Amino acid sequence: METRVAATHSPETLAAAVAGACRCLEAGEVVALPTETVYGLAADALSPAAVLKIFEAKERPFFDPLIVHLPTQDWLFRLTELPARSQATVVALIAKFWPGPLTLVLPRSARVPDLVTSGLETVALRMSAHPVFGAVVERFAKPLAAPSANRFGRISPTSAAHVQTELGGRIGLIVDGGMAVHGVESTIVAVDGTRLCILRSGPITLEELREFGQLSAAVSDDRLQAPGQLPSHYAPRTPLTLLEGLARDEGIRVGLLAFRAAPEGASFGHVEVLSPSGDLREAASVLFAKLRRLDEVGLDRIVAERVPETGLGVAIMDRLRRAAHRI
Repeated sequence: METRVAATHSPETLAAAVAGACRCLEAGEVVALPTETVYGLAADALSPAAVLKIFEAKERPFFDPLIVHLPTQDWLFRLTELPARSQATVVALIAKFWPGPLTLVLPRSARVPDLVTSGLETVALRMSAHPVFGAVVERFAKPLAAPSANRFGRISPTSAAHVQTELGGRIGLIVDGGMAVHGVESTIVAVDGTRLCILRSGPITLEELREFGQLSAAVSDDRLQAPGQLPSHYAPRTPLTLLEGLARDEGIRVGLLAFRAAPEGASFGHVEVLSPSGDLREAASVLFAKLRRLDEVGLDRIVAERVPETGLGVAIMDRLRRAAHRI
């Protein structure tokens, strides 16, 4: 299959890209679209046959649920059975954070196909703030299932070129909306009354969520409640470990993913720096792109420096720990 890349840099190319994407979606095909977090692989969320093509293109296991992206807020009430006790909290959250990188996990309605939720009684919903994604889903006028546009378990894509590397020849169309702004996937929160369970950390931080309810973390067990909860995920092909010191095996080529700069006197085969100024938002925005670059330069191993686990640092460390986990 030939994979076409559609530009969006002018009003004319944007209009053509949106129309082309909607034609593909209406035909039951998958399309790679930019979001403000990472690029997503989108299909009609209400069509099991279309959603199946997402799983096939990504080689994604059917036990891993998908996030559904909504064209308008009213779709939330069509796709959920929202308990009265949770309504005020949900309304407050979406008023503050939608469109944006917050995914809400809520009891689902029968309208949502089982394939989308992996048989769970909940569905994960969000509205993207990316203008290109917004234009496509608004014109399509139905929800889109859209996990990250990469092969399962690999580094998430933050540019159209990354998607081409991952899925070129597997899908028909990539819409190029430039580099993703946030660079890590959305924050996922399960809402139960005024209790907020953080299922995945992301651009909306714990500090920002505290005013909306009582926070708790997901209980560790064998059940997946949302995407991005597998212990091994977001991983480069090159083995990755978290940096515990400068000692390393002789005779192998090691690359460093540094937070601010490489340590004095250290010698590495290749170094990528997340943020020379120590800005966690900048670090998150380039995390996957820097990991991908390290994965492409022929290293034997990658070591990653830890970042402060405050604000967006929580999301960065979550991704690095999962990238370092080997099954």
